[in-house]
Amino acid sequence: MDISLFDFLLPEHLIAQHPLSQRDQSKLLVMNRLNGDLTDKRFFDIVQYFKSGDVLVRNNTQVIPARLFGVKKLTQAHIEFLLLRALPLDHYEVLVGNAKAVKVGTEIIFQANVLHAICTEVKDEGIRIVKFIYQGIFLEVLERLGETPLPPYIKEAISTQEQYQTIYAKVPGSAAAPTAGFHFTESIFQQLKALGVTIVDITLNVGLGTFRPVKVQNIHDHTMHDEWYTVSEEAARVLNEALSQHRRIIAVGTTSMRTLESNLGKYLSFKATTEPTRLFITPGYTFKAVSALITNFHLPKSTLLMLISAFSTREYVLKAYAHAIDDAYRFFSFGDAMLIV
Repeated sequence: MDISLFDFLLPEHLIAQHPLSQRDQSKLLVMNRLNGDLTDKRFFDIVQYFKSGDVLVRNNTQVIPARLFGVKKLTQAHIEFLLLRALPLDHYEVLVGNAKAVKVGTEIIFQANVLHAICTEVKDEGIRIVKFIYQGIFLEVLERLGETPLPPYIKEAISTQEQYQTIYAKVPGSAAAPTAGFHFTESIFQQLKALGVTIVDITLNVGLGTFRPVKVQNIHDHTMHDEWYTVSEEAARVLNEALSQHRRIIAVGTTSMRTLESNLGKYLSFKATTEPTRLFITPGYTFKAVSALITNFHLPKSTLLMLISAFSTREYVLKAYAHAIDDAYRFFSFGDAMLIV
């Protein structure tokens, strides 16, 4: 399929620059995936679309201060790191902003006697494997020296780190937030539980697989980058029980959906595991796990727009996006939400 089929024009003023102070006041566009029917709601109305026995699956990953700025030891050239994935023995997979300047053996200093890194392997597309050398606890060092890696379309600084986290973020490791979860409040979760909805946490650490743009004309030539996910024994048990009883599994966000579809598609039943996924969901994909999806409004030509087009149809999704633009919905990470049922 040609990438131009997933393009649309978005007025710049509809790109949300900050979250709403009351998260559940966001707009909610409800779309019937089978016929494209649309209903305008507020996010706090979402409870009315659930029923007892439903299983809501959310990604409990936590964004770390994954952007680091340093200099090459020998030349003092400025180097920017985006941390993608922790590896054994203090090694990390990183995306380097000035990648040509970083070769095997290059040393980068972030703060003298506190944190520096040595490149141990050169990979494609600006990715490097580095070994960090530091004093103390690595995550505490990151809290002092790193920055939250906001998407480039967000031009305004956030006032607190919590603004770019879900309220249930628990497992550190992501370079970007699973933003569909931003709209949830404790009140909504309590209402869902009272209704008889089971809430299950899985973890997918968001990295290049989610946010790297598609640069090829034919979308099927695009290669997804590894993202690691974890399904616990308890999560697998609850999900398998729901599956056997034909109860709905509802994903909060595309990262939860990719985790569920990757796991069930590989093992035929949900299995406790920690492993990578490169699943790229495009139109024509047969969904095995997920009955409904809560998501935000995604970038043109993105893998996420392709995923939701697969969950419904490209035509219905683009029609919904046109409706959202006409009604001044807020787009992207800090924007409004969709429920696709």
